Amino acid sequence: MAATSFVQQAVAKTLGVNKVAKGKGKAVTKAAVEFYGPDRAKWLGPYSDGAVPSYLKGEYPGDYGWDTAGLSADPDTFAAYREAELMHARWAMLGALGCIVPELLANNGTPIAEPVWFKAGAQIFADGGLDYLGNPSLVHAQSIVATLITQVVLMGLVEGYRINGGPAGEGLDKNYPGEAFDPLGLADDPDTFAELKVKEIKNGRLAMVAMFGFFIQAIVTGEGPIKNLQDHLADPTVNNGFAFATKFAPGNL
Repeated sequence: MAATSFVQQAVAKTLGVNKVAKGKGKAVTKAAVEFYGPDRAKWLGPYSDGAVPSYLKGEYPGDYGWDTAGLSADPDTFAAYREAELMHARWAMLGALGCIVPELLANNGTPIAEPVWFKAGAQIFADGGLDYLGNPSLVHAQSIVATLITQVVLMGLVEGYRINGGPAGEGLDKNYPGEAFDPLGLADDPDTFAELKVKEIKNGRLAMVAMFGFFIQAIVTGEGPIKNLQDHLADPTVNNGFAFATKFAPGNL
C-alpha cells in the first residue's frame, strides 16, 4: 500500500529505523501508524480533510497537521522552528518541575528560605548566599558573577557537543543525540523511540503553556503555583482567573 510505504520511509528516514516491517504483509510498527504518516491523528479529527497543508506529511513527532499561519512552509524555517520548539519544550519541563518542587518541599517541612520560584534567585544577594533546596552541601552560591560564568561555560560546552559533536560522540543528531546522552538506552528500540519522541513533545508543549500560566500568576497574584492552587481549592468562586481578571478592568485601575 502507498500509505504503508510512506510511513515506512518516513520512520526509517526520520527516526533512523532500519527495519520497520517484516514478513509478507510488511506490518508497520504501532508507533508509526498512530503518530506518523498520512493516517496519523490530526488536529481536527475526522474533519481534517482539506485542513492539513501538503507539506505536513507526518514525518516528525507531534505533527498533527496544524499550521494555519504557514510557518512550516519553508523546509529550512521548519527545521529551525522544530529545533527551537524542542529545546524550549525541554527547558519548560525542567522549569515547571523546578517551580513546583520547592514549594511542595517547603509545605512538607523542608527548610527552604524562599520556595517561590520567582523570588528564590534573590537569595544569592542575601547574607550567606543561596542554598539549593535549603541544603548548603548541594549548591552554596554566593556570587552572581561566578554563577553566571559557570552557567555560560557549562551550557556552552553542552550545546557545542549537541550541535557540532564532541567527546560524547561525533556526527550525532543535534535534536536527539543518543549514545552517551542516552545512558538508559531508551532509544534502543525504534518503535519505543518513535513513541517517546511524541510523548516528549506533547508533554513539552503542555509544560510551555504551564510556564506561561506561572508567569501570569506571578504577575497577578504575587504567589507561587502551589499557593495559588491551594487558594483556589479552598475557595474556587473567589480565587480564580476570572475574579482576578476583573481587577484589571479599566474602571478598577
